[in-house]
Amino acid sequence: MSRYADAARDGDGRGHHTLAETESAVAERLDGMSVDVESMAAVQNIYRAANTIRNHLEQTVLAPHDLTWTGWVVLWVVWIWGDIETRHVAEEAGISKGTLTGVIGTLEKRGLLLRRTHPDDARRVLVALTPKGRKLMNTLFPIFNAAEARVTASLSTADKTHLATSLRAVVAEVDEF
Repeated sequence: MSRYADAARDGDGRGHHTLAETESAVAERLDGMSVDVESMAAVQNIYRAANTIRNHLEQTVLAPHDLTWTGWVVLWVVWIWGDIETRHVAEEAGISKGTLTGVIGTLEKRGLLLRRTHPDDARRVLVALTPKGRKLMNTLFPIFNAAEARVTASLSTADKTHLATSLRAVVAEVDEF
């Protein structure tokens, strides 16, 4: 049996490991290696936190509205910026243009988004929220934000500000590559 299977069997019985179990296994694996453990832990915890929060919000807040995380992000980008070219939506949402095409198609069929040709260049496409899409965002965003507040409830306001500032610095560093 694999080391993973042994640990999962001995762990919480849910088939995955706690953060402490994972960090212990990583420390054991890296023993004697010359690596920057603090940087690795920071990046891995950013990833783990992002996925945990995404899955939680998708299941609790978005699923009742038949929205995926990607669909939500696309709606949010268009809600914030108004009429926007599809290439800019893809950039802002952090998704490929191909993925965006499918997401926009789904949201358009649901009557939440409207696609139209750019008036200055027929090769470009603009996206806008429909009245139904605006109503959904105006209703759903406060619910989404309340869930964000619950997820971060154990942090003080100063902790949240520091965390946001630190994560912006990480993003800026990556953007410089």
